[in-house]
Amino acid sequence: MLWTALVLGFLSSFHCIGMCGPIALAVGSSSGKKYLFNKILYNLGRSLTYALLGLLIGSIGFSLSLTGIQQGISVAMGVLVVVLSLSFKNADRFLTFPVLSKFVSWIKSTLGKLLKSGSKLAFFTTGIVNGLLPCGMVYMALVVALGMQSPIDGGIYMFFFGIGTIPLLLVLMVSGSFISITRRQVVQKAIPYLGVLIGVLMVFRGLGLGIPGLSPQMATFDYGTQQVEITMCH
Repeated sequence: MLWTALVLGFLSSFHCIGMCGPIALAVGSSSGKKYLFNKILYNLGRSLTYALLGLLIGSIGFSLSLTGIQQGISVAMGVLVVVLSLSFKNADRFLTFPVLSKFVSWIKSTLGKLLKSGSKLAFFTTGIVNGLLPCGMVYMALVVALGMQSPIDGGIYMFFFGIGTIPLLLVLMVSGSFISITRRQVVQKAIPYLGVLIGVLMVFRGLGLGIPGLSPQMATFDYGTQQVEITMCH
């Protein structure tokens, strides 16, 4: 599933470039050697935040799996990914909620202070803080991480999601120009298809049909009086 994280991250960068683009352009240095290095630090900071979020959400998924409903979680998360992918353009409307709008304002204010600093740590920290910005595509990736029901797998998935967003944003940061809206719209049309594919794969995984690599069997282990379902990979 890691390839889906990279592809989802790459496609999401076309969607999120409007929000993160101005911040990305503001990250830089007039010094030649530090110019690209600072931008890489910024992007690694974002990826680290995504990884930590994946670790957290994966822990929640793992806790839920201990209740013995591992298959149900995977199927439910797969269906949710399909729903989110078909309505991802409306996901950013959540930003209009008073609580989130205040949170976004705080993040942007913090980013402004960090960018004025100009230190290497500031560029890295800017990426870390920027990774907290609410984004519909990040929500979708986190749902996938939750469905993995593993802190490590969730963290790795989200880290690769962040890595997938880097190429386009790095090109934007170096070139100093935005990709045309027309081209962005063309690429964004592929997002729902990929989202549906990921969702269907998660549903198949949860069904436990015994297909290696796609729908592994669910074996039940008895821990005292409680039974826990664990995915058996072959």
